[in-house]
Amino acid sequence: MRKIAFIGNYLPRQCGIATFTTDVCASVAARFPKVECFALPVNDTEAGYDYPKEVRFEIEEQDLGSYQRAADFLSLSDVDVVCVQHEFGIFGGPAGGHILALLREVRLPIVTTLHTVLKDPNPEQKRVMQELIRLSTRLVVMSQKGREFLKSVYKAPESKIDVIPHGIPDIPFVESDSHKDLFGVEGRRVLLTFGLLSPNKGIENVLNALPKIAAEFPDVVYIVLGATHPHLVREQGDVYRLSLELLAKKNNIEKNVIFYNRFVEIGELKEFIQAADIYVTPYLNEAQIVSGTLAYCFGAGKAIVSTPYWYAKELLAQDRGVLVPFNDSDAIAREVLGLLRDGSRSAAMRGKAYEMGREMVWSKVACAYMRSFELARVERASHTRKLFTVKTLDRQLIQLPEIKLDHLFRMTDSTGLFQHAVQTVPNFSTGYCTDDNARALILTVLLEELGEDSLQLRNAASTYAAFIRHAFDPRLKRFRNCMDFGRSWTAEEISEDSCGRALWALGTCVGRSNNPSFQNLAGQIFGAAIVPIADFSSPRAWAMALIGTHEYLRRFSGDRLVSQLRETLTNRLMGLYERSSAKDWPWFEDSVTYMNAKLPHALILSGRWTERPDVFEAGLKTLRWLMDVQTAEGGYFRPIGSNGFYKRGGPRANFDQQPIEAHATVSACLEAYRATSDDFWFAAARRAFDWFLGRNDLGVLLYDPNSGGCRDGLHLDRVNQNQGAESTLAFLLSLAEMRQAQHEMAAFNPAPALEKILV
Repeated sequence: MRKIAFIGNYLPRQCGIATFTTDVCASVAARFPKVECFALPVNDTEAGYDYPKEVRFEIEEQDLGSYQRAADFLSLSDVDVVCVQHEFGIFGGPAGGHILALLREVRLPIVTTLHTVLKDPNPEQKRVMQELIRLSTRLVVMSQKGREFLKSVYKAPESKIDVIPHGIPDIPFVESDSHKDLFGVEGRRVLLTFGLLSPNKGIENVLNALPKIAAEFPDVVYIVLGATHPHLVREQGDVYRLSLELLAKKNNIEKNVIFYNRFVEIGELKEFIQAADIYVTPYLNEAQIVSGTLAYCFGAGKAIVSTPYWYAKELLAQDRGVLVPFNDSDAIAREVLGLLRDGSRSAAMRGKAYEMGREMVWSKVACAYMRSFELARVERASHTRKLFTVKTLDRQLIQLPEIKLDHLFRMTDSTGLFQHAVQTVPNFSTGYCTDDNARALILTVLLEELGEDSLQLRNAASTYAAFIRHAFDPRLKRFRNCMDFGRSWTAEEISEDSCGRALWALGTCVGRSNNPSFQNLAGQIFGAAIVPIADFSSPRAWAMALIGTHEYLRRFSGDRLVSQLRETLTNRLMGLYERSSAKDWPWFEDSVTYMNAKLPHALILSGRWTERPDVFEAGLKTLRWLMDVQTAEGGYFRPIGSNGFYKRGGPRANFDQQPIEAHATVSACLEAYRATSDDFWFAAARRAFDWFLGRNDLGVLLYDPNSGGCRDGLHLDRVNQNQGAESTLAFLLSLAEMRQAQHEMAAFNPAPALEKILV
C-alpha cells in the first residue's frame, strides 16, 4: 500500500464529516508513515476553504463535471485505494448522486464509510445507496444497527461490510475538577453539550430541565459549545441560538448556562470534555446511526445522559450510560440529578465507558481501516479480467445549450411573469396568469437542484411563489388564473387546468426545494387546495395534480389524505383509459388534443410508486403509442398540431405545433426512462428536445440562443416569432430536465448507454 485518497469534507470546513475525514486521513498517515495519504474535499461555497497541504484536489458540490475531473485526477495519481466518507447532504445532485459519477469512473478499490444509513429512505435515497453499495468494494459502518440496515433495507452482501467504531482522540481518564479552572467554572458541576447547533439537537429540552436541577444543585452550569451550522446561518441567521438564549432567560437560569458560539479545534475540545461531569445528548429522533460527539465523550469516560437514538442505545447499553425518552425534560432532570447525587454510580458508568473506549482510539481505528483497505485491494485484484466501457457514438450524452435566463427575467416584473411577448418584448396588455407563474416556480426548483443560484433567480422564485399564493381563493379553494396589468383578476371562469398546474408547482416546492419558507408556504396552500381536485372533470388537471401529489409525498409520504387522493385520481385516469381504449386506439379519449404526454406520465409515476403494474403498463403503453403517432417519417418529433388536433378515425393535424407538447413529451419519456432503464425512452426524450433545436418539419430553431427565449410555435410555413412565457418555459423546463437526466445517467446507468469490451 503506497497511496490512499480520502474523499469527503475537510477542515477548516465546519462540519462533523470534515472533522472525521481529517482525523481518519491523519491517523492512517501517522500509523503507517510509509503510506501517502491525501484528500479530495467537497466545497459548498464558491470561495472554498484554506485547506492544508494534504488536500490535492477540490470538488465543487453542485458541478457534475468537477466529480468527473476528480475521477480523472485519481486515475492519473497512481492511487491504491479510494476511501469515501458518505453523507447524503455533502454531495451534489438529487440525494447526493453526483458522487456516483466519480466512483463509476475510477477503476480502483473503493472503501465507503457510511455516516448515515436510513431505515426509511425515499426512492432517490434508496437508489443512490444501492448504487453506492454496488460500486464500493467494501462498506464501513460504525454500529451493528448500520450493518443490520444495510442487509435488511438495501440487500447489501454481508461479506463486504466492516464494522469499525467511530474514531476518538486518546483522552486520559481524569477527574473533571482538574480542567474546570480553564473555563472559569471551578467548584461547579458541569453539564456539556457540543457540536454544530441546529434545531434537531433538542437543547431546549435540557434548558427546560435545568430549573429543577439548579433547585437542588445551584452551582450547576450547562455549557453549550459550538457554532450554529453554517448552512443554517446562511438560510436563517442565528435564530435558533437566539431562541435558546431567550428560553434560558425565561427559565431564569442565565447564571447556569454558558454559550460558546464557536467551532473549536481538537486540542481545546478535549479540555472542554475533560472539564465536564456529565455529557448530555438530547437529540430529537431515533434515526441517527452514529454520533461523533457522543463517541468522543464516551471514550473520554464521561457519565452520559442521552435520548435513545440508535447509536446511543447501542453504545450506552449495559449501564455504560443513561437513556431518557425523546422530548422529556422531566426525565433529563431526573437522571442528571440521580448521577449528581450518586457519585459511585457515576464513577462505575464512567469506568465502563472508558474501558470500551480504548478500542475506539484513532490509532486502533486506523489499523482497522488499513485491514479493510488491504482486503479491498485483494478482492479487486481477484478479478482476472477488467471490464472497460466505451461509449458508442450514438449513445454519447448530447451537448445541451447553456441555461440562459435573460428572457425569463425580462418577462418578470415585481408582480409576476407576463403571459405574452411581441417577439422578445413583454406584452403588458395581456397581463399575467397562474399557469405561467406555476411553470416558472417549478423551473426555479429544478434549477436549484442543478446548482443554479443567483440573487436574481431567488428573487424571481419569490415573485412566482407570491403570485400563486395571491391567486389562491381560500373561500373557493381554487386558483384564479388571469390577472390584468393593473393587478385585477379577470372575471373568467376558474380553469381546472391552472388549478392542477398550481398544485404541481406547490408539490414540487414541498418535495424538492431546500428553502424552508417555500416548503412551508407551499405545504399550507397545497393542503387547502388538494381536496377539491377530486371534483374536477379535466383529465389533464387530474394528471398535473397527480404529479404534484407525487412530489409532495417525497417529503410527507405518511400523509394519508394525499395518498388517498392520489389513488382516487389514478383510478379516474385508469377508468378513462379502460372505457376509451381499443387495440388500434390505446388512448384516454376520442381525441388526442393538447399536453397529451402528461396523461401517461401521471400513470407511470403512480403505477411505479404505488406498485400497481396495471397502471404502470397502461402508462407505458399509451406513451409508446403517442410517440409512434408523434414521430414523422424522417424519424424526428412531430407533435400533434393544435389546428384541429387528432380525432379517432380522422386525420391528425400537423400544425400548429406547440412547445408545450414537446416539453410534456420530454418530461414523460424521461420518467419512463427512469422507471425502466429502457434506452428507447431516453432516445424519445432526445428527439422531442431536438424539436426545439431545429430537428422539426421546417428545420428551424424554436429556441433563440440570443435572447434565451423560445418562439411560440411552428406553423405550416413559418415559425411564430413571439417569445411568450409558455413557450420559453417549455424550453427551459425541457433543458433543465434533460440536464438532470444526464446527471442521473452519469451516476447510475453505465450498462444501457455503453458498449462493453472485455480485455
